[in-house]
Amino acid sequence: MTEQRESEKQGGFPRRDDQGRIRTLADLLGVCLAGLVIGVLALVVFELAFASFGAGDFGNTNGWLAVILPAWLFWDDFRAWEFGAARVVAALVAAAVGVVSGLLIAGLGSGLPPLLSGALAAAAFTVAYAAVWFTGVRWLARRTG
Repeated sequence: MTEQRESEKQGGFPRRDDQGRIRTLADLLGVCLAGLVIGVLALVVFELAFASFGAGDFGNTNGWLAVILPAWLFWDDFRAWEFGAARVVAALVAAAVGVVSGLLIAGLGSGLPPLLSGALAAAAFTVAYAAVWFTGVRWLARRTG
């Protein structure tokens, strides 16, 4: 049974260690950005459907909603780390950096439709959060543990 679980962890994507933590930043970014693209595509499909029924103009949905799948992955990786200050501090700092990055990009794209400016902001948040979280939690875990 243990061998089967081990082989499942080793063969999947993103690659994870024995505790279920994502092994590389490239894996984390790859899966997060794929989830972001899926989220944006889902928003576009819903926007097209609603616009075709006359329920509103295309592009008025907030593109920040595209961050749902990456946030789910971040939560999953957060849970894989042992309880302690390292994961909490890393998550809080990553969230602060991600939100500020996303808001800066949203501000720069303020003339764009909300779907596009929000999607760009969600992408900035995702990349910033992933980079800070991945490096931060490992660095803090080495320092405290």
